[in-house]
Amino acid sequence: MFALQPEMKIFSGSANRELAERICQYLGVPLGQATISSFPDGETYVKIEENIRGRDVFIIQPTCPPTNQHLMELLIMVDAARRASADRITAVIPFFGYARQDRKDQPRVPITAKLVANLLYASGVQRVLTMDLHAQQVQGFFDIPVDHLYSMPVLIKYLRQQLTRKTVVVSPDVGGLKMASAYSQALGASLAIVAKQRKSATETEALYLIGEVKDCDVLLVDDLTETAGTLASAAATLKKQGALDIYAAVSHAVLVDIAIPRLQKSEIKELVTTNSTPVRTVDRFSIQVQCVSELLGEGMKRIHNDESVSSLFKIENGTKQQNGKTS
Repeated sequence: MFALQPEMKIFSGSANRELAERICQYLGVPLGQATISSFPDGETYVKIEENIRGRDVFIIQPTCPPTNQHLMELLIMVDAARRASADRITAVIPFFGYARQDRKDQPRVPITAKLVANLLYASGVQRVLTMDLHAQQVQGFFDIPVDHLYSMPVLIKYLRQQLTRKTVVVSPDVGGLKMASAYSQALGASLAIVAKQRKSATETEALYLIGEVKDCDVLLVDDLTETAGTLASAAATLKKQGALDIYAAVSHAVLVDIAIPRLQKSEIKELVTTNSTPVRTVDRFSIQVQCVSELLGEGMKRIHNDESVSSLFKIENGTKQQNGKTS
């Protein structure tokens, strides 16, 4: 006899409830009831308001700013679900914070990505679903299954409509070359790279360009922007080299205060991103937000049904550019 599939239950932290509601709408599953509040001293209080014993529980919570608060909230929600006898707990983390500190690149510094992985495991997480990790090796820091999705199939649909002229895909640093290469293949575009030097945590300097962008539209691609320093600096260099319209495609737009004037003053025509985190509105600057609810929702459905999620990496066939012409 076959065992009955446990019922799917979906809960959301306070980090991005709108995305969680859209995922539930796609799946046709109601968003679970949970009370999340704070004690007077700032400690987080969580109570799950419905029975989840023996259920397949998904908790949606990106660890975006305020990062520590949202991370702690996620850990407490997982602990509550574990103590309520959930059958399985999957943490759905569209944006995984602390992923940049993935190695000891200086003396006496932590590997925070590994620490967060340990905390999630210790709290009771049995599976993780995330998107566009800053460093793919972070998947190996977990002792539980990690399903790593990519936002590129979602962003490409919009970008194909915008990029109608000859286009060059540019990585704003060496580390993003693999991602830029994937975009260039999907768009049938050329590839270039801007070498940069980091001056501080909030400031970078573009040094030189490897490749040709003269009389071409440019697509800058990156997984994350917070201060917009890397993108703005790279765009200024590209404009000096004769680039036409400059677009930026970023998986996670975690825009802090300093990013707003930089984007407004930059040579970037438009920033295309996802709603993995709540995206700030910027006056006098175009930001196009593409919804990843279907991508994440499909991943959750396949995890629930014990199906493969690898087909979600595929990009639908569409009009590609080749040497400035469409085919």
